[in-house]
Amino acid sequence: MRMIEPTELVEKLVTALPDLLPNLRWFGGKDRHVTAVRPLRTTVLSDDLVHVIVEVEQDDRSSPYQLLVSEHAEQFDSAADPELNGVLLDLMARGERVGDLVFAHEPDTELRTELRGRPIGVEQSNTSVIYGQQYILKLFRKLSPGENPDLVLHRALRQAGSTHIAQPLGSISTDLDGTPVTLGMLQEYMPDAVEGWAMATTSVRDLMAEADLHADEVGGDFAAEACRLGNAVASVHADLARALGTQTAGAEEIAAAIAGMQSRLDSVLRSVPELGEHEAALRATFEQAREHIGDVPIQHIHGDLHLGQVLRTVQGWLLIDFEGEPAAPMSERLAMRSPLRDVAGMLRSFDYAAHQMLVGQDDDQLAYRALEWAKRNRTAFCDGYAEVAADPRANEYLLKAFELDKAVYEVAYEHANRPEWLTIPLSSIARITSGGE
Repeated sequence: MRMIEPTELVEKLVTALPDLLPNLRWFGGKDRHVTAVRPLRTTVLSDDLVHVIVEVEQDDRSSPYQLLVSEHAEQFDSAADPELNGVLLDLMARGERVGDLVFAHEPDTELRTELRGRPIGVEQSNTSVIYGQQYILKLFRKLSPGENPDLVLHRALRQAGSTHIAQPLGSISTDLDGTPVTLGMLQEYMPDAVEGWAMATTSVRDLMAEADLHADEVGGDFAAEACRLGNAVASVHADLARALGTQTAGAEEIAAAIAGMQSRLDSVLRSVPELGEHEAALRATFEQAREHIGDVPIQHIHGDLHLGQVLRTVQGWLLIDFEGEPAAPMSERLAMRSPLRDVAGMLRSFDYAAHQMLVGQDDDQLAYRALEWAKRNRTAFCDGYAEVAADPRANEYLLKAFELDKAVYEVAYEHANRPEWLTIPLSSIARITSGGE
């Protein structure tokens, strides 16, 4: 087969991408038509692999994305090709620079080479590749200016000696228009790990199968794990504070945060009329938080914490994916915020785990058990957190505001993607604003 030149390959690529991108799971612009794709940079990594950064234009916005493509024209996305992706690991192991791409391993880290990578099929905005049983490489498909917080915070936690992360081992980076950009991060792989969401929902299924029992009477009771998870999250917060420092948010910053919650509510109300019956209670709760909150400690946090972002290994709980909310601008994702945002995200996740099995059902007994499970594990998580750091329930007004703000976001998400799930955040808003918690 004839080997084509990179320029010819890239020309074919940008011609095909407008039709291909909407079907790729990692493409973040599925809400708009792709109007144009233009190449920004092409780097030949080997005889068979080319790294390409393209700018995807969609009406009035544009975003850079990275792809790995083969010299064989039909193979447009080769990140998942085990015959080709080993090149990335080898380059990191050797600490090489190829063109404007910098491949590096972390200090005091020696990497194995000549391993094949197999993709994880459940990725969304990123692509992850596992090498043997040792490493996992995350490629950030949509590129944002500045060092990715996932890499920044993992490095800080490694330096702090955190035992609740998968250690960072290497990175791929470049710069665009003079600004550093993180392309990928290599970490240790945990083959024995189980996702927190899978463990929690299994516990809920066990309870639903024995609906005449209470949550603490079922063999799959999750409360002890929820408590240990609270320990782990508090420990990570403490390590981040020690490694990167803290600040204090005063009245002006708090007012701005509450204004952001009110603005988000305005936006969601315009598209989801079902939220209207809770508008007054939500606004009153946000305003109550503004009036009762004093100075608030802020620091670097996870930023998008839920049960799908934690892993249980034989050694304990690990937190993963510190890049924050992918849709948020990088400046916001790198900003210091209250740790209670992470706590609120986890509390919402317990509520989702408990109620997701009830979607489409009308069973009062199961609904009672689901709420009981959620309350038990939310309490256990906060108890565990309070064993390591300040009890998050002590600042009830701020915690409630953060949780309701997250629920409003969930309303918008479910309305757009899973309308049948809309009852989960709406019923939570009703309970929280009425004191049902």
